[in-house]
Amino acid sequence: MKDKETVLIKKAIKGNSKALELLLQKHYERLYRTAYLYVHNKEDSLDIVQEAAYQAFKSIKTVKNPEYFLTWLTKIVIHCAMNHHRQRKDVIPLTEEILSKQTSPSIEPTYELMDAIKGLKESFRTTLILFYYHDYSIKMISEVMELPEGTVKTNLSRGKQALRKCLKEEMIHG
Repeated sequence: MKDKETVLIKKAIKGNSKALELLLQKHYERLYRTAYLYVHNKEDSLDIVQEAAYQAFKSIKTVKNPEYFLTWLTKIVIHCAMNHHRQRKDVIPLTEEILSKQTSPSIEPTYELMDAIKGLKESFRTTLILFYYHDYSIKMISEVMELPEGTVKTNLSRGKQALRKCLKEEMIHG
């Protein structure tokens, strides 16, 4: 982590809201992508990032160690996304029409991969997102998900296996 970012994190923890705002802006794309992988649409993803920012402002003083700031922030986004997903049982499936209207395709993953990830069990999905999209270590995922490292490894292995199977079926039938 860069020294400048560490200084900003320390200021934010001490209550400097401008420092936290700068950190949120810096990591916005990553937060948005994480939310998008859960809800699969731009508007809900934006709502989740906004809710996560609010939660971060409310609880920034709970961060004990500056180097875990991004882990802490990602955990908030995941919790907000899962809560949002649970509250919205009327989620409309993605279609090619919706995807063609997306304004920033570089931020969203491909449709096939997104669809396959969406179909995974929640624990597998979260593990794969943290490991492959955020480059988290097994230990960091264990801390974020509050699971033993062995369970994380199992989720990663089974998630990859389920994803492989889903993508193979898509290639055969699609």
